[in-house]
Amino acid sequence: MLFFWLVLLVIVVVVVLWVVAVYNGLIKQKNRVDEAWSDIDVQLKRRYSLIPNLVETVKGYAKHEEGVFSKVTEARTRAMEAKGDPKESAAAERDLSGTLKTLFAVAENYPELKANQNFLSLQQELADTEDKIQASRRFYNGNVRDFNTAIEIFPNNLLAGMFGFSKRQLYEIEDDKEREDVKVDFGSQDK
Repeated sequence: MLFFWLVLLVIVVVVVLWVVAVYNGLIKQKNRVDEAWSDIDVQLKRRYSLIPNLVETVKGYAKHEEGVFSKVTEARTRAMEAKGDPKESAAAERDLSGTLKTLFAVAENYPELKANQNFLSLQQELADTEDKIQASRRFYNGNVRDFNTAIEIFPNNLLAGMFGFSKRQLYEIEDDKEREDVKVDFGSQDK
C-alpha cells in the first residue's frame, strides 16, 4: 500500500512540474512577443519624430505643395494612433509610407532641396529607420510563430487554453499589390 501512495505522489509531482514548466515556457514566449511588438513601436516612434523635420525641410523649398504636407501629417497621426492590433497598424503604416513616397516625389522637383545636407541627412535617417522597422517586424513575426506553435502543439494546447493563452496575429501585408514582383524596364537598349 505504501508503494502505491509513493508512486501516486511521484506521478502528481511529475505532472505539477510539467504544468509549471509548460506554463513558464508559454509566459516566456508571450513576453518575447510583447518585447518584439515594443521594438516595432520604438522604431515607429523614431520614424514619427523624423517626419515633421523632413516635412519642414521640404516646406522651405516647396511652399505651394501644401496638400502633400497635410496628407503626410494626417497619415502620421493615423499611424501613431493605430496601436496594439497588427492589422490596423500595418494598414496605417502602409498609408504613411505611401504619403512619404509622394513627399519624396515632390522633393525630386527641387534640385536645390535634393542637395540640401539637412534633407539628405533626414532622408538617410528615415531609410535607416525603415530598415530597422522591417527587421523589427521580422523579429516580431518569428516570435509570434514560435508562440503560436507552442500553444498549438499537444499537450501544451491543453494547458494554453486553460490558462488563457491565445494566438497572436502576424504582422502581414494586406495589400496584394505589395506582394507582386517589381517590374523594371530600362527601355530599349538598341543602338
